[in-house]
Amino acid sequence: MELSNFSITTQPIHFASIYPWVEDRNAGAVCSFAGIVREITDGQRTLHLEYEAYTEMAAKIMKQIGDEVISQYLCKRVAMVHRVGKLEISDIAVVISVSSAHRDASFQGCQYAIEQLKKRVPIWKKEITESKAYWVGIGKEEG
Repeated sequence: MELSNFSITTQPIHFASIYPWVEDRNAGAVCSFAGIVREITDGQRTLHLEYEAYTEMAAKIMKQIGDEVISQYLCKRVAMVHRVGKLEISDIAVVISVSSAHRDASFQGCQYAIEQLKKRVPIWKKEITESKAYWVGIGKEEG
């Protein structure tokens, strides 16, 4: 699966590989966010996470969010990549990177992008802990 600057991938995400997509001669700032699989959530030890996505729709909505960031925060470029499949502790699940002329816009655009991604993009997370497995935000619990 070839990556674009708005992608869903099954491959590990390499943080530094995102930068070229947001590089711009008129950008004086780049703000990036990485979501990492953590070991402890709400006092429970996480064994791993499993992500699923409606890939085609997810990429389209990510692009829409990127366009919103550019128009609302006067940013230059945006990149959003989310991984699906089984992710281990410390794996990168998502990277968002935003460039702008000044740092405030890139910070605000990056924060807006991750909040909108979590609200609107059809990506689902299953958390597997020592005692149970459950879909986050969906209410289904196994084990």
